[in-house]
Amino acid sequence: MIHIDGQWFRDEFGRTLLLRGVNLGGSSKVPYCPDGATYIREGFYNHRDVSFVGRPFPLEEAGEHLTRLRSWGLTLIRLLVPWEAVEHAGPGQYDEGYLDYLREVVRLAGEHGLRVFIDPHQDVWSRMCGGDGAPGWTLEAVGFDVTRLSETGAAIVHAIHGDPFPQMVWPSNYTKLAAATMFTLFFGGNQFAPLLEVDGEPVQEYLQRHYFGFVTQVARRLKGLPALIGYDTFNEPSSGYIGWEDLNQAGTLLLGESPTAFQSMLLGAGYPQDIPVWEQRLTGKKCVAVRRVNPNGVKAWQEGRDCIWRRHGVWDVGGDGSPRLLQPDYFAAVQGRKADFANGYLKPFLLRCAREVRAVDPDALIFLEGAPGGAHFTWEQADAANVVNATHWYDGLTLYTKQFRSLVTLDVHTMKLVFGSGRVRRSLADQLGRLPEAAEREMGGIPTLVGEFGIPFDMHNKAAYRSGDFSKQVQALDASISALDANLLSWTMWNYAADNNNLHGDLWNDEDLSVFSRDQQGPEARRDPLAHLDEGGRALAALVRPYAAATAGEPLSMAYDVARKEFTFEFRHDPAVAEPTEIFLPRRAYPGGYVVTVSDGTCEKNLIGQSLLWRHDAQRETHRIHVRPA
Repeated sequence: MIHIDGQWFRDEFGRTLLLRGVNLGGSSKVPYCPDGATYIREGFYNHRDVSFVGRPFPLEEAGEHLTRLRSWGLTLIRLLVPWEAVEHAGPGQYDEGYLDYLREVVRLAGEHGLRVFIDPHQDVWSRMCGGDGAPGWTLEAVGFDVTRLSETGAAIVHAIHGDPFPQMVWPSNYTKLAAATMFTLFFGGNQFAPLLEVDGEPVQEYLQRHYFGFVTQVARRLKGLPALIGYDTFNEPSSGYIGWEDLNQAGTLLLGESPTAFQSMLLGAGYPQDIPVWEQRLTGKKCVAVRRVNPNGVKAWQEGRDCIWRRHGVWDVGGDGSPRLLQPDYFAAVQGRKADFANGYLKPFLLRCAREVRAVDPDALIFLEGAPGGAHFTWEQADAANVVNATHWYDGLTLYTKQFRSLVTLDVHTMKLVFGSGRVRRSLADQLGRLPEAAEREMGGIPTLVGEFGIPFDMHNKAAYRSGDFSKQVQALDASISALDANLLSWTMWNYAADNNNLHGDLWNDEDLSVFSRDQQGPEARRDPLAHLDEGGRALAALVRPYAAATAGEPLSMAYDVARKEFTFEFRHDPAVAEPTEIFLPRRAYPGGYVVTVSDGTCEKNLIGQSLLWRHDAQRETHRIHVRPA
């Protein structure tokens, strides 16, 4: 049983836990039947007649994948459950077969010694607008014609665009018409779209009511399973237009076709626009072209429906037939005060989410996320207890360029390049160190678990798939995990996709961040996967590493040298804890055995369980262990 004590996770013996796990999995964003891989166009718009049973894997494969994860020393699963998976058929129509399947996945995870928390996952709102998460009918309910979003520039959609799909272009949808409108309505419809109702209900309440209906359906089905520890609230929430100071400006994420907010609205209303096209380069973003978008004047709205924002007086058409922006700061302020998305819109949603979940499961931990790169919301014990700061972090330069350079990185806070191997490692550690600092400063000292981090395994034009040399991936992954270790952070890596392949990656928008792939398995492993659990793993030298799983006190420092296979750990003991400290020591790191040096106490090796039990001397305040290959 996990519980929270200040900034730490504790077990039933009072030991401090450092949690290690994965997101399961990247392909869970798309339907299993018919195959919803985003490169497939056929049947894409038949969004109501789908099934997610089989995501993250068919039940007959569960034992293989769960055993593999546990053998790698991973103990926690962030289990992706998109809203669409449960309520795809229509408002209030829940997929009972999927809910039954989901319960069995969580039950089996518990049988394999894994804990689970549920991630109601989304990216850029929905598959219909280039991401995943919400059912397609949510866009239709507010007036969009989902079959026209791509042609009108309201979204860039892999299935409609086709291959080759521009690299890492999907986040640009956050500031395009479809996703930006839906997030604005979901979080701030009462304020910014008071005239819009769905079936006589204010649009914000309509969307949120159905979202919480989906979450509580999941909670009811999973209640009582011992493996389940809690629920995330909303993956990477976006402010949409809320707080946008000037609608004549484009968003900060300039990738591919990047219209201003007003241009997006005009494109959706059928007015062709000349739009700048941007590329991400090592030296920064560069405008490489200007492209005519929606030359045929198609509308993104259903017949008989008009642009929501025109209806609310944001823009209109003059007597000469020319569209005019009337309120460029419409979303910037409320009653003379700057619109505060984090505290004014997101936080009330998070509070309601905690209430709704705990009405079903009172003991559930609640994992909180803010908008990536946005201002942080404040949190106090009186708001809701037993909550976790579950923010995300990526080595942004590696992620967006799909190139790893050990001598350069990007500080995501200053947006400046950092040069030199030593400075790069310090920068990564400093960036991650800001996450628990924010939890201490703004959230009452709650624990931090990095809900996502990871690397693109198809970096350097998929060179490793041809050569079999994953050394660059090992370096990149080690750089991130070493920075996490330096800050003693718990984490769930992005991601483990059971059906990843070298051609289409995680089956979603050409992303390829899965630490496992069938295409890295040999023929023997395909015949008997349990006999070769490491086969199919990518960059395991960096992932499968020693760590202090349960500490009889407060961890002080931890480090692992991936080249020399040397591990060091130091902690301050807690006299109230009688159980030993448990260190995970993987066989793959020490195939010839290992030598342990401790400052005090005795150690007991468990070679089958890949662990070391260390009973320290209570007379000392601090304790240190060093492990090296035999």
